[in-house]
This record gives sequence, C-alpha cells and structure tokens, in this order.
Amino acid sequence: MSKYTKEDIIRMLDENDVKFIRLQFTDIFGTPKNVAITDRQIRRALENECMFDGSSIEGFVRIEESDMYLHPDLDTFMLYPWHTEHGHIARLICNVCLPGGVEFPGDPRYILRKTLREAADMGYTFNVGPECEFFLFNMDDNGYPTTTTFDRAGYFDLGPGDVGEQARREICMNLEEMGFEIETSHHECAMAQHEIDFRYAEALTSADNIVTFKMVVKSIASQHGLWATFMPKPIYGQAGSGLHVNMSLFRDGKNSFYDPSKENGLSDVALHFIAGIMKHIKGITALCNPLVNSYKRLVPGYEAPCSIAWTVSNRSSLIRVPAARGNGTRVELRSPDPACNPYLVFAALLAAGLEGIRTRLPAPEAITQNIFDMPQEERVARGIEDLPADLHEALCELKQDEFLCEVLGDHIIDKYVEAKEQEWRRFAEEVTQWEIREYLSKF
Repeated sequence: MSKYTKEDIIRMLDENDVKFIRLQFTDIFGTPKNVAITDRQIRRALENECMFDGSSIEGFVRIEESDMYLHPDLDTFMLYPWHTEHGHIARLICNVCLPGGVEFPGDPRYILRKTLREAADMGYTFNVGPECEFFLFNMDDNGYPTTTTFDRAGYFDLGPGDVGEQARREICMNLEEMGFEIETSHHECAMAQHEIDFRYAEALTSADNIVTFKMVVKSIASQHGLWATFMPKPIYGQAGSGLHVNMSLFRDGKNSFYDPSKENGLSDVALHFIAGIMKHIKGITALCNPLVNSYKRLVPGYEAPCSIAWTVSNRSSLIRVPAARGNGTRVELRSPDPACNPYLVFAALLAAGLEGIRTRLPAPEAITQNIFDMPQEERVARGIEDLPADLHEALCELKQDEFLCEVLGDHIIDKYVEAKEQEWRRFAEEVTQWEIREYLSKF
C-alpha cells in the first residue's frame, strides 16, 4: 500500500510553499537526471503525462524512439531542506515508461523492482544497509576540483585535523531533515576521506537513498567550498572509497539468515545466498566496480578485497558476516565502490542470492585467516580465486554469465557493455604521465 496519495502530494506542496519539483530518474550508470516542473504542473505529472527525450540519456534509446514518460513513485516524495528565494524544492523519483505505460527495460530502477517481485514471490523482503565513503577536496580558483586538501586527520580522528568535520556534520543534519536515520559518521583512514552510514531499508528505498545521499553530499560540500567525489581511488598510495553493502532477507518479520541452531547462527538460507553471490561475483564485479579507476582500489594493502572468499567477521574477505545475530544478521559484500549504480548492483546481488537459495547451492568453506597474508600457493590449494583485475576482464566475465545477462536484460547488457568497453579502449590508448616518467628518458 502506498504511503501517499496524489492529493497528499498536492497538499504537502501547498503546506510547504513548494514552487519547484524535480522529477528524478537515473541513466544506466546511476547518474541522476531530472525534468523540473513548477507547482502548477504537478497534476499533469501525477497523471504520468510528463514526457522527455530518451535519446538524450546515456544508454536509453535511439532518436527515432525518443518519446518516454515519467511515472512518479509517490512514496519517494521528499522536501529539500534548503529554501530558495522562490520557495522550497521537492523531488519525486520516477519510473521510466514507454508510450502506453509499458515499463522501459533500460530503466535501472525497473530492473531492481522486477527482481524484488521475484523475491516477494518466494516470500522474501530484501533489506540493504550501505556504508558509503567519499573524499572532500579543495577547489581551485575557478571552482574546478583538485586532489589538494588541508586535511591531515586519520581514522576516527576529530578536529582540528579533520577540516571536513563541519561539512560532514551539516550533511548529516540535512539528511536527517530529509528523513534519513543517520547511524554513524566519521573520518576514514585516508586524508580527506569520510564515511556516513544510514539505516538499512528495503532495497528499492535504499538504492533511492544512495542516489539522494550523493546529491546532498555534493551540494553541501560545495557550500563549504569543497568538492565531494565518489571516485573510487583519487590518490595513489591512499585507501580508496568503498560502498560496503549489508544484505538480509526477511520473511514474516523474521530474519531468514538467522538460525540459532546452526553453526555461527547462520541459516541454510544465508549460506545458499552467499554461495549464489560467490558463483556470479566475477560478472557482478563489472557492476560493483564500473570504472577503470575502480580496480586501482582492489589491490593488496588497503583492506579492499581482492579474492573470492567468505568469512565470519574477518575483514580481509570479499564477503563477511558481522557479529550481530537475530534480526541483525546480515551478509556484507565489501567490494563495491560508490561509483556503481545501486539499482543494478542490488538487483544482481539479489538475483544471484535467490538462485543460490533455489538450487540449494552449498557455500564453500569459510576462511578464518587473513587472506592478505596467505601465500598464493595456499590460496590456490584452497580454491580461492581472484576478482577480475581490471574493467576489461570484468566485462568479459559479465558477458559470459548467461544468468546475469538474463537478469539485466538485453537492453541494459548491450548498452552498458558497449559504453564500458569504449571507456576501456580510451584508457588503453591514453599516454599517461606515469609512462612519460617511466620511459621517456630510458628509450
């Protein structure tokens, strides 16, 4: 049942002096887009009559198929805390549809909604709690981002070394005004790196929240003269930014991952779910780590996982099960980074986990040792494989995974892979400063 009706939306606009409404959606890479309307057009929008040119959006349609419609999800209505001279701004996240109301198969939100319906058919609700990291850098005199920072703080430090503390605090306060429940915020281990964690939610809401979170972080940082970036690895020799994904399945209000009679309190459902993700993780990596730069983070020495293994509490593994049990039992995937499209990532992870449950796929042995310190020969002997080493390898794995291709559909697969292969070719052809420093004087 919906939280809001059309009349509720109209009433809230009037009560809060809203003059501007953003009808928001994302392209296939998770980049937020919007069509902005004034309050006088809201009834038209609520009747799904707002149209836009889909040929102008990355990965959508050709110019001869360009007419697309925005269908607002009423439950995503949200006020932005900041007030303009013309009144408040509100937003509605929309589903993208073709003429006639048919859901567009290239809409990432549709892919997640479709997969959530499959989970519901099995009796499950899929909850996700993200842990999102980002950097706050100085801008130059022209307002362009740099990697310069006056920040000299470390993990959990506070001022005066943490020069981003005030911006981070204001980000949290704005998010809470928007309905987020902020659980923790702190300085991360790299210079100028921060983390803000908000409470888990059903997966569609959680994906919406991540897109909103990134917009708020960038907006508030800009007001403080800082540039917020979710680039995975902006500084050589420093830790990169991750987007750890904490997942759980609930049925009838109870956590299906918890079974007190089993070892470590983990149910068979949890183990099958883990096994399903591990089976498909090489292909999923192209979604979790979508940039050339993503693989500069997935290297030894910075706590980001490089090998495909699972564990209880051990932070060196790709998948770990934190100590909480009961309804707090969850599975944490540590490889994703914040450049990913959360709709596609959550859909792929859920689909893979559900396949593991349906087929009763056995989970491999849990690894208790620090994998970073484990000799290569031992990893091979124990069947521990590596994640893809770069974007090209990850895309090859995605294309070869027939199950994931079916989950995402032909449109998403074709457009996503085409764009990312072009990105890889541009990178492969680029002559970098590293090459100049390394080779110019030697050869």
